[in-house]
Amino acid sequence: MIVGIGVDVVQVSRFKAQLERTPALLERLFVPAERGLHVRSLAARFAAKEAIAKALGAPAGMNWQHCQIIKDASGDPQVHVDGSVAEAAAAKGVVHWHLSMSHDGDLATAMVVAER
Repeated sequence: MIVGIGVDVVQVSRFKAQLERTPALLERLFVPAERGLHVRSLAARFAAKEAIAKALGAPAGMNWQHCQIIKDASGDPQVHVDGSVAEAAAAKGVVHWHLSMSHDGDLATAMVVAER
C-alpha cells in the first residue's frame, strides 16, 4: 500500500551557486559519503531528500543527515534512512522506498514512493 509520494526538481546551476555562497550547506545536507560527488549528483540527491520529506508529509525536525541516497550492487539508487527520518517513516508504516532520479540539461529531478 502506498503511504506517500513525493517529487522535487532542482536547477543544478542555482543549487551550485547556493553551495558556493554557503559552503556549510554541503555538510548540513549530505553525509560524508555523498559530499565528494559531482554537483549534478548532489542536486539529484537533494531533490530525492526533498521528495522523501514530501512523501512523509514534511515532518518537523527532519535531519538531512538521517537520509542518504546510496547505490545498490547494480548501481540503482536506494533510500537509506535512520534517526529522525527513520522515526517518521516508521510512524507511517513505511517499509519500502521506490526512488527514481534523472538529469536533463540544468535540471535534476527525483520521484519517491513510500510503501507500507
